[in-house]
Amino acid sequence: MVQKVAVIGAGPSGLTSIKACLDEGLEPTCFESSHDIGGLWRFKEKPELGRANIYQSVVINSSKEMMSFSDFPPPAELPNNMHHSEVLLYLRLYVQEFKLLQHINFQSTVLSVEPTPDFDVTGRWEVETESGEGRRDTRVFDAVIVCTGHFTKPHLPLRDFTGIESFEGRHFHSWEYRSAEGMQGRRVLVIGIGNSGGDIAVDISRVAEKVYLSTRSGAWVVSRVAQGGFPADLVGTSRMHLMIRRLFPSWINSVLEKKLNEAFDHKLYGLKPKHGFFAQIPVVNDELPARILAGRVQVKSNVKEFSGSSVVFDDGSVINKVDVVVFATGYNYSFPFLPSALQANSGYRLRLYKHVFPPGLTQPTLAVVGFIHALGAVNALAEMQARWATRVFKGLSTLPSEETIVKEIQQDTTTMHQRYACSERNPLQVENITYLDSLAEQVGACPSIPRLMMKDPRLALQVLLGPCTPYQYRLTGPGRWAGARQAILTQWERVIQPFRTRVVSRVSSSYIPHSLPLVWDTQTVGAPEKHFLEREKDNARARSQQHFVGCRPNCSSGWRVTVFQT
Repeated sequence: MVQKVAVIGAGPSGLTSIKACLDEGLEPTCFESSHDIGGLWRFKEKPELGRANIYQSVVINSSKEMMSFSDFPPPAELPNNMHHSEVLLYLRLYVQEFKLLQHINFQSTVLSVEPTPDFDVTGRWEVETESGEGRRDTRVFDAVIVCTGHFTKPHLPLRDFTGIESFEGRHFHSWEYRSAEGMQGRRVLVIGIGNSGGDIAVDISRVAEKVYLSTRSGAWVVSRVAQGGFPADLVGTSRMHLMIRRLFPSWINSVLEKKLNEAFDHKLYGLKPKHGFFAQIPVVNDELPARILAGRVQVKSNVKEFSGSSVVFDDGSVINKVDVVVFATGYNYSFPFLPSALQANSGYRLRLYKHVFPPGLTQPTLAVVGFIHALGAVNALAEMQARWATRVFKGLSTLPSEETIVKEIQQDTTTMHQRYACSERNPLQVENITYLDSLAEQVGACPSIPRLMMKDPRLALQVLLGPCTPYQYRLTGPGRWAGARQAILTQWERVIQPFRTRVVSRVSSSYIPHSLPLVWDTQTVGAPEKHFLEREKDNARARSQQHFVGCRPNCSSGWRVTVFQT
């Protein structure tokens, strides 16, 4: 009999989990409490309790090639760092391509997930849901995948701020923020310098009288734009870079911090953190340094206390009049529908084996997907988690003994706290490639550089030296996609395409980081990949012709490709 799987949530993690189920011949039923797909990436005009929210100006920090699903390259015409509306468009195209919509029940809220009385034998779960009309229903499933994310329950630590009850202005969590409307001429304090805090401070500073950005520990601030104008996350994120970083961690950290300080001195700007670059996810913000330079944003130390409309900081400085306080203080994690015995485990990442399976279940038929942080987009991580989980459900991949699982979790805990500056409230961080490879090995889909070097040297060089895009995990093993090779060899074409809004007709020398020359590579492919190649050929026809002139290495950082454009 076909195994039935309940998927909770229709955001990016839920959508890729539905597809993973279909790829393994399972029967997924997705329960989505809202009326549409997208999760975090579906903008809501008003905050919706229990759902992730974004503000109007959000642009994704990861470039489209790095945040793509592994067998669905983004359309070449989409910008590299997409606005939230374009991310949602990409998700809709993904749903359409793989016919996922028919498996989603909208306006269906999961109330509880409980093991059946015969769980020790069958591994089944009773899932109780409530429809938009208030009708309740209980169904039995062979497995459950939880994909509700971790940006739904705002962390508002008011007790940590002495005198906040006396504050005369307005205060709210960044979860409620939509736009700078109503902030005109106000004096605004943003507490917290994560990516949301930095974005909101910049956004409000365009209309406010003054914005103050308070931080306890500082942050490294990086741009989305790298050398040559290419997306920063495509540069320095290769397997070769990871190998070098493992060999010389302190040196690489120093070199990177020096380079960041060459752009602007973090100490001068009041941003220098107490931790090294790789110890915490940096703030990705192109405009924050410029807003500080212009005096529109002032960086302040940690808040000591509030007194009426005044704010006192740890360094003794005082702001006498503040109208609005935005708490960009992160999120708590909650899975209220899970059994109480699993609550502590699921609410704390390190009690999940490889961030996916809670220990202690006699049958490994419940998985948590997308509950993770890395220096990069969650899509590829969630997709690999879902691919592994569905194979475990089918018995094609097995978990070690509970004793081994607990020991590995403890080792993971120690390693994480040694490597990363994270609190118990945010114990989710992993190293992107290392984690993906560890799960890909479980699936049997981890690329082998030596094997590729013997069979396909050109592809092997791209896999080793190029950005570690998700397509690498479709080159081999279960779930192999014949279009993966072409997706890797043409990824720089899709990066360049959105820039071609005005083509300069002259001989030019273009910097292509860790890329081989841009030439079309033909090969015989199967029917499932035809749509991808046809789309790429159409895009190629639409572009101005490029005549290849020559290519030479540019030290060790990339290739210098000279073309004549007409």
